[in-house]
Amino acid sequence: MMEDIRTILAQKNLDHDRQVWTEQMLRIRPEDVQRELSVLPGKYSFRRLLTLLSPAAEDFLEEMAQQAARLTVQRFGRTIQLYAPLYVSNVCINSCRYCGYNRHTVFERTRLSVEEALADAEVIAEEGFRHLLLVSGEDRSFVTTAYLAELAARLRRRFSSLSVEIYPMTQEEYRTLFEAGIDGVTLYQETYDRAAYAYYHPAGPKQDYDRRLLAPDRFASAGMRRIGLGVLLGLTDWRLETLALAEHAAYLMKRYWRSQAAFSFPRLRPALGAPSDWPHLLSDRNLVQMMLALRLCFADAGIVLSTRERAQLRDHLVELCVTSMSAGSKTNPGGYTGHDDTAEQFAVADTRTPAQIAQMIRSKGKDPVWKDWDAAFAQSEVFS
Repeated sequence: MMEDIRTILAQKNLDHDRQVWTEQMLRIRPEDVQRELSVLPGKYSFRRLLTLLSPAAEDFLEEMAQQAARLTVQRFGRTIQLYAPLYVSNVCINSCRYCGYNRHTVFERTRLSVEEALADAEVIAEEGFRHLLLVSGEDRSFVTTAYLAELAARLRRRFSSLSVEIYPMTQEEYRTLFEAGIDGVTLYQETYDRAAYAYYHPAGPKQDYDRRLLAPDRFASAGMRRIGLGVLLGLTDWRLETLALAEHAAYLMKRYWRSQAAFSFPRLRPALGAPSDWPHLLSDRNLVQMMLALRLCFADAGIVLSTRERAQLRDHLVELCVTSMSAGSKTNPGGYTGHDDTAEQFAVADTRTPAQIAQMIRSKGKDPVWKDWDAAFAQSEVFS
């Protein structure tokens, strides 16, 4: 019987006392990196990722980039999928020290009714999007399973794929959303370090590290075809977080092989009421190294890039390994219909319009894709 992810992380010292891996990475030599880069890319091993994340590998980013670009084209073609987030609520009962939605931050909270959310979604649909990501703070009293299911059922008329980025649910709740038309869930662990997790989540349901860690098992078991994973970059050492993230992804891919895993790379951004200086923020160079290392270990994983990142960096990454990116994002409820007085979760760095992003992608020799999935595909799988 396969061990669960809690046991895997504990046995490898990836959820506590992680210094051993920092010391091992510092002992990696240039010839170790060259040896890994001589192997056919795309297959994961812990040792391989450890090597590609090491400080020694920073001198090999150009070769890593060339391999990642070739591998991405082999597996995904020249397409970049476009999606838009729709924030339905900024009400939250948690106290995360890094988030603008912290329950102690004083601002006027907003929760969209189904009709208001549909109005925002219509603006997004008119821009061309057919992939929509529903986002909310943790607020079970309003953003209920029934609310999301009703919203999804009505959005399916305009969108071919719906995902959610919300609080952890039970398997039964995820099943209800799946049956309503939601086919993907993204849930960031924020940090895999238990001590750091406890510090950054001092109150609220999000205090429960294990409940969050096991949520991907629950939504994958419920049938979701897309599993979105990530850590909040800046809370702890990015190299150690990447090792834990990769172990989690590898575990899920073995157990739920019908679903596709995707990595997201949220870096801390300025947010209402949150500190502006963080001890573990990573540079653009190291962010690129993280993305390339994961691509060279996970050939078929999606690589997702949001508008948290500035335009110049996003333009560069389109040519390397990205498979999906957001555009024209508003991170406040009602933002698409002109409600600029509601609080946003974080500041957007790339403010270009969806049309401008699509043009940029074409200029890089890639194809912007507004729709690459239809529920009919799943139905054909059932009857084949």
